[in-house]
Amino acid sequence: MSLLDTIQKDMVAAMKNKDEARLGTVRMVKAALKKHEVDSMKPLTEAAEMQVMNTLLKQRHESADMFRKGGREEAALKEEAEIKIIESYLPAVATESDLNDAVEAALSETGATSAKQMGLVMKAAQSRLSGKRIDGKALSELVKQRLG
Repeated sequence: MSLLDTIQKDMVAAMKNKDEARLGTVRMVKAALKKHEVDSMKPLTEAAEMQVMNTLLKQRHESADMFRKGGREEAALKEEAEIKIIESYLPAVATESDLNDAVEAALSETGATSAKQMGLVMKAAQSRLSGKRIDGKALSELVKQRLG
């Protein structure tokens, strides 16, 4: 079942249960996925779905931070509730040991030794971590440590 089908099913369930918070979030996710599909003029791939979902997550995290800085705790909590709902549709986050293993394997696979080859190592490590959610910043820092 595709992500859009799952979201549609969950949207109907949220309507039946009168779960307004979940319904609003699921509608927003569906709209973002549909917009991407229409804009790209081709069916969504799994990679495109993950890209859209990660963008939504990043937006929610930034919004929650801004609301907290502005003293609007209630709005920040609403954003964090949306984050939990969005995360329920995403694969598990890669653990620290997963990241370490992927970077080690990528380094030995590519034979990289200098920071100039960081892009090559990042690409190889990301391909090893496919199917898991990756914090690009953490992966980048790990690669920098090993190369630098």
